[in-house]
Amino acid sequence: MFAIIETGGKQYKVAEGDLLQVEKLTEAKAKGEVVFDKVLLVADGDKVQLGTPYITGATVTAKFEADGRAKKIVIVKYKAKVRHHKKAGHRQPFTKLKIAKIGK
Repeated sequence: MFAIIETGGKQYKVAEGDLLQVEKLTEAKAKGEVVFDKVLLVADGDKVQLGTPYITGATVTAKFEADGRAKKIVIVKYKAKVRHHKKAGHRQPFTKLKIAKIGK
């Protein structure tokens, strides 16, 4: 059994027991769990439910594992012959979740 959910402007394929790294969810740490109600598809063997765009009543419950930051991405801007260069870095924050239950 698996589902496709939407969070942070992205879509993720999840199954029970999966570890998932999503855009940072600030309420996840305080509550201890997150309930996703934007479920696009639920598949259980040959039985498939497809939403238009979402399936009403379907939820995916995930437990909070950790907050973190991804590896640093280095951004370099350079213009030749004008002695212009700029260097910056970025680390995207994320929340790690463990999928507990897929409900219909």
